Amino acid sequence: MIDLTRPFAVLSVGELLADLIGHHVSTSLLDAQDFRRYQGGSPANMAANMARLGGQVALVACVGNDNIGKYLTRQVAETGVNIDNVTADPLEPSSIVVVSRTAGTPDFVAYRHADCLIKPEQLPDSLLAQTQVFHTTCFALSRQPAQDTIIDAARRAHAAGCLISIDANYAPTIWPDRQQVWRVLTDYFASGALVKVSEDDVERLYGEKQEPERVLSDFHQMGASIICLTLGPDGSLVSYDGGAKQARIPGKKLDVVDVTGAGDAYWAGFLTAYLDGYAPGNCAHAGAALAKMKLTRQGPLPEKVDRKIIYQDFE
Repeated sequence: MIDLTRPFAVLSVGELLADLIGHHVSTSLLDAQDFRRYQGGSPANMAANMARLGGQVALVACVGNDNIGKYLTRQVAETGVNIDNVTADPLEPSSIVVVSRTAGTPDFVAYRHADCLIKPEQLPDSLLAQTQVFHTTCFALSRQPAQDTIIDAARRAHAAGCLISIDANYAPTIWPDRQQVWRVLTDYFASGALVKVSEDDVERLYGEKQEPERVLSDFHQMGASIICLTLGPDGSLVSYDGGAKQARIPGKKLDVVDVTGAGDAYWAGFLTAYLDGYAPGNCAHAGAALAKMKLTRQGPLPEKVDRKIIYQDFE
């Protein structure tokens, strides 16, 4: 059982970086001509989205001691996220990701510096004891010293009674050693993790397309308690109770404006609903509702989002 009296609904750990997103729709970065700056990084976006829904959330991350880092921490703090454990490295600059604007999976190049310098002292046991859900991403786990720091903190968090969560947003350009990826994920999933993974992530993880049944079976065997497989316009599939129960959430036709950050919106809605006591299938509906809001607007979600909106489809 999750201790809902703990002050932080989620402790989100990982990359806080600047997204330079193509201003106009393009097929790839090859023909993207101009860009706009946004606060990015999946754990930071997820935390900000949960804060917009009224959740108490903390972020652990590292930026550079530069004006981009100051911009990033300011943007996250303005959403209401606790940034007491966001540090600024004195030597490495803030990380930047250049992203194409597209209706499908965007083309991107990551220029990584400070984001992977998360240190153990940023994740003391006292912080974990205040946390309901410990969350991270494949991106965050892909480099040292952050990898060892996060794996150790996740173990301590599980032992301290936290629920463990991950967005398995794998990309081989970020983490080329696929065998190491599987070892790290097996270790992380073993704590009964809640796992979000997209169809594209799956293809990159396995090196080829896979049937959903294979993915769900593999992830449950690795220890995942709930798996949410997002299927783009085809909706999502949620598997829980060791695979004994499943819920399929159909997709809806949308006029997509911007896909960047849609997965982070989805998981923020899902986890918010989960902590509010909803069944996994309804959590997926809540996630889809917040993702829809993100997909149909350019840039971040509104400053505040009424939580009732994500529950409209099933209440």
